[in-house]
Amino acid sequence: MIELLRSNDVVLISFVRSLLSEARIPFSMLDQNMSIMEGSLGVLQQRVMVDEGRLREAQNLLRDVDVEPSKGAS
Repeated sequence: MIELLRSNDVVLISFVRSLLSEARIPFSMLDQNMSIMEGSLGVLQQRVMVDEGRLREAQNLLRDVDVEPSKGAS
């Protein structure tokens, strides 16, 4: 799995999850429950991960809706 997006914006994360689900691109969420440990301040970022074989498709999907994928996921 490769990082597609990293953000602490819960609305953006929800939107991206919805886009990926609609496009039937499997994804995993990392660091989703870290806010419990940090006191729900929203400081720690969540990561959206996709399979390496679907990365380019997922990146293009995000760019189509003006969301820039993570810099490390190129």
